[in-house]
Amino acid sequence: MNKKSEKNKKIMPGLYVTSTPIGNLGDMSFRARKVLEQADIIACEDTRVTGKLLAYFDIKTPAVSYHDHNEQKILPLLLERLEAGQIVALVSDAGTPLISDPGYRLVKEARNAGYSVSSIPGASAILAALTSAGLPTDRFMFAGFLPNKTQARRKTLTDLSALKATLVFYESPKRLKDSLRDIFEILGDREAAICRELTKLFEEVRNGNLSDLTEHYRQADRPKGEIVIIVGPPLETEVSEDQLDMALTKALENLSVKEAVASVTYTTGLKRKQVYARALELSGSK
Repeated sequence: MNKKSEKNKKIMPGLYVTSTPIGNLGDMSFRARKVLEQADIIACEDTRVTGKLLAYFDIKTPAVSYHDHNEQKILPLLLERLEAGQIVALVSDAGTPLISDPGYRLVKEARNAGYSVSSIPGASAILAALTSAGLPTDRFMFAGFLPNKTQARRKTLTDLSALKATLVFYESPKRLKDSLRDIFEILGDREAAICRELTKLFEEVRNGNLSDLTEHYRQADRPKGEIVIIVGPPLETEVSEDQLDMALTKALENLSVKEAVASVTYTTGLKRKQVYARALELSGSK
């Protein structure tokens, strides 16, 4: 099959979860463009954002806004389109749909109804950050956006502290300072990277220990652009009794016994029972 016939080949009806660029429009894949051109309707978060993308590539397909607040109204209409044998493309404002974006209910309902569902892979802020941060990628967990409120954020971090994996968070510029402070206090002083404006002109990846990064962004002007925080796993090292006491004493200055134990257990690799017993002794909470 020659290139021209491949380009004009009609895709099958169904739902296409279509990745779009996260900044650099040069990352638009040939396949994604073909799907958006041939679709009967494009479901997107914000028609204004997607409209700019479609205009750039001269794609005339109509778009409809589909997000958490109008899902009950729009989802049945999209399913009706699929029932009629049409092509429905699902996109987010940027990157791969369903990753901290609406859409999974549409995919679930479409599959349950027996319609074809295909993923059109492409740009992803998670993978772009992981592969440029210089931190371990053999095992990682994407934890989405941390909660806005301090107490809820610290609880989430405490729950994640037992994981022996690189952690990936999305964050907004206005909350970066507070989130870094809590990440440092709960997870300890681990290697990390702040990835900003990925694939764009002013792309920046800043590496360092969490203590250094926390201090830098505490003093710096609020950064611009969307942010991905990468936090590496703890180093596996032998820990002496004095080192354990120092780590616990420091943690107990700002954290509850439970939070301090979770943090120190994670950063030292010691058994929780051992750390908890020593924390009770140091805090006088026997």
